Amino acid sequence: MKLAKQFGVFVAGVCLMYGAFAQGGPAGLWKSIDDQTGKPKALIRITENNGELTGKIEKLFKGPAEDQNPKCLKCEGANKDQPVIGMVILSGLTPDGDEYSGGTILDPANGKQYKSRLKMEEDGARLQVRGYVGVPLFGRTQTWIRAQ
Repeated sequence: MKLAKQFGVFVAGVCLMYGAFAQGGPAGLWKSIDDQTGKPKALIRITENNGELTGKIEKLFKGPAEDQNPKCLKCEGANKDQPVIGMVILSGLTPDGDEYSGGTILDPANGKQYKSRLKMEEDGARLQVRGYVGVPLFGRTQTWIRAQ
């Protein structure tokens, strides 16, 4: 009887965890994976406010000899020379069918801002993040993995 009760608690926990991953929307903590190296780049916290998504860098994955909190030297405007950790890099995305679009993404490495769209995959465990100039054909896509 005790084993059956423990099994029931375990199943309920698994269902709750699955529900957290599968629930609607990309709000949460994501690990960005560099599309060129395949290595983790950063942890980004996506929040939703009034139907609009915003993403802020919480952590960078840097080598021990690298600056652990570099400044955005190539950025313009309010982001110029500001720390990358804590910087809003994703903004203005709204639901558009099974995607989120209409927003922008900032690449702190080159200081450029691109149009952006997101698409969730694998029941919310992965996020395809596309930054592009003009039309989505001219851009690049990163895979972000849900971290929390």
